[in-house]
Amino acid sequence: MTLVHPLLAPERLRAALGPDGVRGLEDMLATLAGDPLRLGRLFPGAARRTARGDLGDGHRLEDAVRVELVGAAAAGLGPDALLAELGELYRYGDADEKRAVLLALGAVAHPGVDGADLLLDALRTNDVRLVAAAMGPHADRLSAHDWRHGVLKCLFVGVPLGAVDRLADRTDAELLAMVRRYAAEREAAGRPVPDDAVRLLASTASTTDPEG
Repeated sequence: MTLVHPLLAPERLRAALGPDGVRGLEDMLATLAGDPLRLGRLFPGAARRTARGDLGDGHRLEDAVRVELVGAAAAGLGPDALLAELGELYRYGDADEKRAVLLALGAVAHPGVDGADLLLDALRTNDVRLVAAAMGPHADRLSAHDWRHGVLKCLFVGVPLGAVDRLADRTDAELLAMVRRYAAEREAAGRPVPDDAVRLLASTASTTDPEG
């Protein structure tokens, strides 16, 4: 298994890290090449050995480092072993580590890696970073029902719908009905309707809606 959706191309990541950060990253990658099960030891402290910083697109430099570490471990682990490792990292990690796990699930695309339970856990929180990461590429593992509720959760907590992977492809009449009810409830309560909800309904006005 390899990274399909890295947060940064390898050359961009290394340029952003600088010499000391690159040395730290390369040391960790070499360790994982020899023993991919060391991921659990390296992942939490990865930022201390490399760097932290804003990538300017809603992600962090430490996210990109951790996703690359997962990619290196994935090269030597089967789907079940990788998912077990990621589950442990998520379960015991802080919010930053949980976010990186969710992003890594979307980056290591393999039919045998199904982290839907981790996505659903993230969607039960009100942490906008976790909700946004949960609705990335790995959200294709969510059922239509759970995915629709993930989109609603984005509207509830203020995650831009631009963070939702394949939103246009997966939007259906039931989602539109849910968003319309949500908008009506906010209007009835005298509260503003999020611009993303307005845009979604306007852009799909011609879509057949059972409540239309």
